[in-house]
Amino acid sequence: MNFLVPLYVHPAEDPGAWHRLIAAADRIHGVVLNPASGPGAAPDPAFVSAAGALRAAGIHVFGYVDTDYGERPPQDIAQEAARHRDWYGTDGCFLDRSPSGPAELPACRRLVRRIRRSGVPLAALNPGVHPAPGYLRTADLVVTFEGHWSTYVSAFSRPRWAARQPAGRLCHLVYGVPPALIPLAVRTARERGAGVSGPVTGELPNPWSELTPALSGSA
Repeated sequence: MNFLVPLYVHPAEDPGAWHRLIAAADRIHGVVLNPASGPGAAPDPAFVSAAGALRAAGIHVFGYVDTDYGERPPQDIAQEAARHRDWYGTDGCFLDRSPSGPAELPACRRLVRRIRRSGVPLAALNPGVHPAPGYLRTADLVVTFEGHWSTYVSAFSRPRWAARQPAGRLCHLVYGVPPALIPLAVRTARERGAGVSGPVTGELPNPWSELTPALSGSA
């Protein structure tokens, strides 16, 4: 199992978590860098250093950009992706709260092409649900579930088309997982066709402020 790691905590606040990412580099699909709900207004030296260490370890670094479900102007999104690239050397863009409906798909395709042409080759979409099938052909990775563990075990379902997709293109991000059940969460994601996952024990409002325990165990 490869892990997508959204680690939304400043490197100065928890340097140990960022160092542990380096030790687990061979198990990580990518790390989502989120200095200020996006790249921020200016480069943050601590994140510059952290991103450089991740890249040196061979880890893909995705810059966080909020799309507001396709409501934000594409030029604003593209500019933030470019700032991540210029300031932190990101090779991917994590488009959070991305749209999922068929009507928004053409605009999403144009946006991803624009970002790639700017020098950010990898694109991850996070609608948090199973989107229209075309989104899987638009991005390198699509988060088809983001939510609480209780929902994941009681109300998850997937359309037939999702079962035919390559596991490496699908990701499940699950928060609120009891620590003892982290290995189960990893196995469940695999059984549900997601080759990439990110189970964490944290809760809202920021469940991604701590590193997933899966990277320190045998999950």
